Amino acid sequence: MSRERSGRNERRKARTRAALLEAARDLFARQGFEHTAIADITETADLGVGSFYNHFESKEDLLAALLRHAMSEQLASLDSRRVGVEDPAVAVAIAHRHWIRLTAEGPEWAWLVVRLQTSFETVVATQGDSARKDLESGIAAGRFDVANPDLALHASGAALISSMRMMLTGAQIPHADSIHAEYVLRMFGVPAGEAREIARRPLPAVTDAGTESERAAAEGRLPIATRVRETGSRSQST
Repeated sequence: MSRERSGRNERRKARTRAALLEAARDLFARQGFEHTAIADITETADLGVGSFYNHFESKEDLLAALLRHAMSEQLASLDSRRVGVEDPAVAVAIAHRHWIRLTAEGPEWAWLVVRLQTSFETVVATQGDSARKDLESGIAAGRFDVANPDLALHASGAALISSMRMMLTGAQIPHADSIHAEYVLRMFGVPAGEAREIARRPLPAVTDAGTESERAAAEGRLPIATRVRETGSRSQST
């Protein structure tokens, strides 16, 4: 096989995989993981069912890939807000405000996170490994005072999911991101007045993104995949 043909095949495979991920993301966010069949995903992506199994072993395998991809982009977006931040309390406030604002700026992605929070691992994943590091560094610096770090991390993650769900289901709460962040800081032992002041500071903007992938992360969505149209009947060999 020529290098040109090989490259063309790889690009087609990449487009097919991206189309499956995008279709799954939209369906999982709209109707939930359990109520979405593999056939629904391939129908939405305009692909044959056989194409699905060329890229994923199961629906669970696709879900894992989807979360890894979407989470890595969101965490990159979050990190851009926290460049130069040294105070763990400020870092925690920015992180929680970022996720709450996502319910308005990227509701499809936010619904995906909320609908799939079926375990402690998923809850913690909404904040990434940096959440534990922020908490531990805050404790070491004397900024946070918690009886049990694991419980505090779990509680803050669960509170985040609950607040996101509340906003997604229609609650209209002015400055919800700041209010939520204030409560989390107080949970971590920051004095009420200081927690309120930190949580109400201007939220740093996401760094201007230069690629479509980074722009998608800033908007709370996956990159828009090129829809794969099969000629004639849907191909089973993609």
